[in-house]
Amino acid sequence: MPSLRRTRAAATGHEKAQQRARRAFARRQRARRWLTWRYVLAASLAVLLLGLGVYALYFSSWLRTEGVELVGNDLVSDAKVLAAADVPTGGPLVRVDLEAIEKRVKALAAVKEVDVSRQWPHDVRIEVTERTPVAVLDLGDRVVALDAEGTSFPAPPRARDGLPRVRVGSGADQNALREGAAVVAALDGDVSSMVSYVEVRTVDEILLHLRDDRLVKWGSAEQSEDKAAVLLQLLERQASTYDVSVPGAPTTK
Repeated sequence: MPSLRRTRAAATGHEKAQQRARRAFARRQRARRWLTWRYVLAASLAVLLLGLGVYALYFSSWLRTEGVELVGNDLVSDAKVLAAADVPTGGPLVRVDLEAIEKRVKALAAVKEVDVSRQWPHDVRIEVTERTPVAVLDLGDRVVALDAEGTSFPAPPRARDGLPRVRVGSGADQNALREGAAVVAALDGDVSSMVSYVEVRTVDEILLHLRDDRLVKWGSAEQSEDKAAVLLQLLERQASTYDVSVPGAPTTK
């Protein structure tokens, strides 16, 4: 009898162990199934969000182009910049060709740099950096502004008031004009106030015509600061022509 009881107890323990194993296996199976469904749900959600994003960006009216934010322009009117930019409105903002807009705006002579970006959810932002006038280029029948790099561009009269005037000779090329602009930009305020106009003949032959009809042979734009300092001292002498092209050896005539 004791042996039979031991046999029955062993059988019962074995059955319980099997039951525990089956329950553990079922839990593992449920966990694996849930993990699989979790991946499926995550993938489905990702696809749904991607589709929603594509729809919002390219097909919905939620992110369409409605306006333009324009900053930085002063010499060029808003109307002129906007006309050059030609920003398409009504379509998806993501489809707007920013590089094409930048290229069109930069073609304006008075614009030095331009940065175009999207301002979500509905606008295109155009930030303009204009050229800075340092002189007035006298072309005979008209005048335009000139920046320190020798680039000429139209500018309103208020932007040209009080600036030195530059005239170019027949032998002057773009390099000579750039050199003349550099001379004007480097002129000391005291010297600039005495100048009637700057004559640019060649790269190395730039003349300052003073308001009292005296003439200054400046040479090139090199050592302009030294030349200005020498000229201020040299003007104390009575002469009609002052040569500071070599500031270390100035002459008068």
